[in-house]
Amino acid sequence: MGAPVMDDGRESGTGETTRSPLSAVLPQGRLRAGTAASAGGDMPLLLALAAQTAQGTAGWAAVGLPQLGTLAAESAGLELARGMRIDEPGHRWGQVLAIALEAVPVVLVGALGPVSDQVARRLAAVLRRSGSILIAADQWEGAEVRLRVVSASWEGVGQGHGLLRGRRVTVAAAGRGAAAAARHAEMWLPGPDGWVAPLHDLHDQRPDTAAEDLPVRRRRTVMHLVG
Repeated sequence: MGAPVMDDGRESGTGETTRSPLSAVLPQGRLRAGTAASAGGDMPLLLALAAQTAQGTAGWAAVGLPQLGTLAAESAGLELARGMRIDEPGHRWGQVLAIALEAVPVVLVGALGPVSDQVARRLAAVLRRSGSILIAADQWEGAEVRLRVVSASWEGVGQGHGLLRGRRVTVAAAGRGAAAAARHAEMWLPGPDGWVAPLHDLHDQRPDTAAEDLPVRRRRTVMHLVG
């Protein structure tokens, strides 16, 4: 399987591409094919990374993530019709994960248990051979890029009332190789439409129209559950 073709932005209502603020903390603005990354236990960050990385690819899979909500995944920008989930891969999860990495370009993985050196080496070899990208919900031994949310606050609620408009976060990234230099960036994660967004995307809109002015996206409601 060839390396995934990734687009690190999304289309705005005018047809222009809006660059994802996550690009500021990733080497060359994106996750490198054939490598692993970790999201530090933050589900919105995991979904945002997955949506950015899976953009324009043949499909994606989630292994060992029964807590993954389809509405949250869809709101983050993941196309459910191209997704496959294996909630309970069993004790041979390493083999299941290897098969998923061979089958689709982007694989999300939950906390499946201790990763032995043998399993880690085998999965690293599968990644190199397939060109797929593994994104772990929490920590992952050998991750080239390690991301985490270091601060977060929700905005939109006034004196005990109002609607939550977005979560303002600071994302920090570190790693090895090209990702060795520490980076951090502020962003909305998620913004009012569920997407990751630059801070000015919310500041430049009036509170009563922030959600209404967002681009309309075609909704997909089909997702393949395996096992």
